[in-house]
Amino acid sequence: MVHLTSVQGPFHARVVVARLGAEGILTELRPPVDGPYPVYRPVDVYVSEEEAEAARELLLADEVEAVLSGVDGVGDGAWEGSPREGSEADGEARDRASRHARPSRQAWILVAAVVVLTVLSFAHVFS
Repeated sequence: MVHLTSVQGPFHARVVVARLGAEGILTELRPPVDGPYPVYRPVDVYVSEEEAEAARELLLADEVEAVLSGVDGVGDGAWEGSPREGSEADGEARDRASRHARPSRQAWILVAAVVVLTVLSFAHVFS
């Protein structure tokens, strides 16, 4: 496992883990955030060496998309010094970010499988 990033607190760590997990990237948090005591220091996110580059690209694409969509008070997505009309590189970054932002077919299959298993387990318990 290699260090991917450090985030502030368990909530943000779980958000990063969920985002990476949606793409099938396994993660590990250090220190563990599920203990009986709250974590008040940065949490380190680790991924396998094989998936590290894909995880970095995914998080970068999410940051680019957040900037372009105006999240975090950026406004209309234009920042100082950037042209209003997107350049070719900006268009490619937007395309890459939107590709990674859409749930993949595998993610939907996983969600459907979890829902089906949950329904079947409740049916088994109540029968």
